Amino acid sequence: MIRHPLNNAEREESLVLSKHILVVDDEPAYLRTMSQILKGKGYDVREALSGNEALKTLQKFEPDLILLDVRMPDMNGFDLLDRIKQLPHLASKPVIFVSGMDDFHARKVAKDLGAVDYLLKPLDEREVNSVVEKYLHD
Repeated sequence: MIRHPLNNAEREESLVLSKHILVVDDEPAYLRTMSQILKGKGYDVREALSGNEALKTLQKFEPDLILLDVRMPDMNGFDLLDRIKQLPHLASKPVIFVSGMDDFHARKVAKDLGAVDYLLKPLDEREVNSVVEKYLHD
């Protein structure tokens, strides 16, 4: 009998390890928390504390998914998403907003700009993992 060299769990783990995520949040505590959650699942995570820092990171790092705060001082998340969607190599990458703002207008703007989902702070680890897995493994 011929056996596949990797069992299902090993194949799933190797898929996770190959995924790259950019997390953008101006609050170091949330940035650290989100990164720890994702690194705990084996993702390659890069961090940016501002929109401008995120744009610099995106010049040398192509993520499979971007988690993006809405409110940031130098460039808000909506403006950053608009700039990301103008870059051909990133235009189709899923972007998930992470925000403390739970209002209809913010969610609508996010959706209209092309965000695939919207998570609320404070972060729930199970929800973060579920949403990230949904968009990385669809």
